[in-house]
Amino acid sequence: MAKYTVGITGASGVVYGTRLIEVLLDLGHCLDVVITSAGEKVLKDELNLTLKGSTTEKQKQLLDHVYKSEVQLTLHDIQDIGAVIASGSYKNDGMIIAPCTMGSLASIAAGLSSNLLERAADVTIKEGRKLIIVPRETPLSAIHLGNMLKLSQLGVRIVPPVPAFYNHPKGLNDVINFVAGKVLDQLDIKHSLFPRWEQILNKES
Repeated sequence: MAKYTVGITGASGVVYGTRLIEVLLDLGHCLDVVITSAGEKVLKDELNLTLKGSTTEKQKQLLDHVYKSEVQLTLHDIQDIGAVIASGSYKNDGMIIAPCTMGSLASIAAGLSSNLLERAADVTIKEGRKLIIVPRETPLSAIHLGNMLKLSQLGVRIVPPVPAFYNHPKGLNDVINFVAGKVLDQLDIKHSLFPRWEQILNKES
């Protein structure tokens, strides 16, 4: 059982973040989750998931959405800079930000820590742990690309939510699972969210 941090920002595609939370919990991992204020708004707009009340109440609402109860998940307030994930002494196995706005990506690239998500990402980089960012923007400007290049050169894995079609997706869930699976691959987490190319070849032969 490993421990991961999952961040969700205010970009379209919050379903990538919630799906990753669901899969990681299914696999028995422990999660620390942090969601920006804009991320909460997009959760409501895109998934009809309203997070309101205290952080504890929001945590229950999030778990209800992914149909989980007795699991290891801690939701942190975005402004709680004193949370455990803000410290390098808190050991975990990596962090995922899915989806990631260009604003959050720029702040992380600049080493800013204006909220808990940015601080957790900064800690992940400085401690040499795995950070996977799922950027959601198109088209990309030279500024966006420059920030991604800077982070990539620091070892951050940039995983754009680009679907594959060789696996003949039958619906939106297959597309979401493919992107989630590509993220998990970067953390060396075994999964069966999509068929591998060799599986397709073997099936066709």
